Amino acid sequence: MTQDTLVLGAGMVGVGVAYHLARRGRRVALLDRREPGRETSYGNAGIIQREAVAPHAFPREFGELWRVLGNRGVDVRYTPRGIAQAGRALWQYWQHSAPEAYARIVPEYASLIALSIDAHAEMIEAAGAEALIRRDGWLEVYRTPAALEARQAEAQALAERYGLTFDALDATALRAREPHLDAQALGAVHWRDPWTVADPGALVAAYARAFEAESGECLRGDIRDIARHGEGWRVTTAEGAFEARDVVLALGPWADHWLGTLGYRLPLFVKRGYHMHYAPREQAPLRHWLLDAETGYLLSPMQAGIRLTTGAELAPRDAPPGHAQLEAAERVARGLFPLGERLESRPWKGARPCTPDMKPIIGPAPRHAGLWFALGHAHQGFTLGPATGQLLAAMMAGEVPAVDMAPFRAERFL
Repeated sequence: MTQDTLVLGAGMVGVGVAYHLARRGRRVALLDRREPGRETSYGNAGIIQREAVAPHAFPREFGELWRVLGNRGVDVRYTPRGIAQAGRALWQYWQHSAPEAYARIVPEYASLIALSIDAHAEMIEAAGAEALIRRDGWLEVYRTPAALEARQAEAQALAERYGLTFDALDATALRAREPHLDAQALGAVHWRDPWTVADPGALVAAYARAFEAESGECLRGDIRDIARHGEGWRVTTAEGAFEARDVVLALGPWADHWLGTLGYRLPLFVKRGYHMHYAPREQAPLRHWLLDAETGYLLSPMQAGIRLTTGAELAPRDAPPGHAQLEAAERVARGLFPLGERLESRPWKGARPCTPDMKPIIGPAPRHAGLWFALGHAHQGFTLGPATGQLLAAMMAGEVPAVDMAPFRAERFL
């Protein structure tokens, strides 16, 4: 089978790329070992984070580093193997988080985030997925006055610079929005611009159907080889071989292996995460997506129940799961909101593909014609998938994209 383009990876990023290429009239196939939206994109917190203009920096204050090294926090855990495997990338991550370097990264990153809502809106309409979407923002909840005051001041600065809207909530205003929170919640930042999604995996699947409606084809296969073939590419799977003029690597946390076989040593690493769904106790409703900001977990009122999503775990992608982080988060969450019984027999585990400068890699491969990258989106693949699709489709068509793509090209690591 020969296509114009073969997109590898059917998460939010891969589906976004495939959709926009098909919209431009290309013959496009989307290849994954599973159905669209069943891996990393399935397990996230379900927020299209228009407010996330400042990516997650590496802790630099001694007290914060010391706390993380204790390996007992809810927001960050690690294994020795995880640290050893990602050591060089983590060192670069720490360097990029220095104030001067980070100040350069934020506006570049924000240029992508600014496209997120409009890019999703187009695909939501095409997919007929309105029933999955809420447009009432989400809450960052704080437990101490100092942290609340500092974050509200930071939110004001970000809002003024990047055109964001938020409400600064004291305890009374927070209770009006979420009556069942414990009194230890002293206030919040209510970000108004983001949209939330009641079933992230279902949204990706709906986008994939919109792609098929544009004459795209979804293929299933476990990749065995990616190689040049004549003027194009051949991707061999356990189920057969597929040929295309162009190939897009959108394989998320699985991209590093295939990059290596093609001769690219990009400093990717993974942050793993877990989730579990709960019933509310005594049918107490959770009305908003809610981050316990000083602790580091998120509660999301989804179709499957209240989803508790953990922070980051630095561990090898395929290492056995470690559930201590989720259990610690659950203990704290039960003190903040009346969670009931678990609704699943075991937690979900996934991995986020990360880069040390916090920015994704989007654009052409430096040494191979017809090979394109759309990977390394870290915490924001769900937010940025459709925007990445718009931008990469423009680049592949030889057009000038909506933002400067130089900060996101692979050459910065080579």
